[in-house]
Amino acid sequence: MPTPCEVWFYHLERASLEQVLPELLEKTLSRGWRARIRTAEPERIDALDSWLWTYRDDSFLPHGLTGEPFAERQPILLGDGSDNPNGAQALFLLGGDPGDLAGYDRCVVIFDGRDEPALQGARALWSRCRKAGHAVTYWRQGERRGWEKQS
Repeated sequence: MPTPCEVWFYHLERASLEQVLPELLEKTLSRGWRARIRTAEPERIDALDSWLWTYRDDSFLPHGLTGEPFAERQPILLGDGSDNPNGAQALFLLGGDPGDLAGYDRCVVIFDGRDEPALQGARALWSRCRKAGHAVTYWRQGERRGWEKQS
């Protein structure tokens, strides 16, 4: 029987997705993992594609888009499909339903706590993941920079 995927919920309260995502992706890559970023909003994919190349003056995050040549070789892959062509260990979910988490070690659900539909969607997903037997963890932005694990 496959090991259940860990599902980590990141509740954005003070910082934006654009501020938080690169740091989380850097940590993922430092583990030797690959990442899959999935969103149901195609315009968000284009914006993130540009952002990951330019988010810092002295660095970038190597990535590609699903459907492009050599997508399977990318350390970070952005797209809207439910597949995992780059064999990522971590799925970053930016809205929507994760679908089947088999094959992933971790699913990172990032949601904006100031957006009521996103908040309600995250709560519903939390319940579904727990019922499915996944280990779920909730992370909240601290008063200062950083994340605090909530019990």
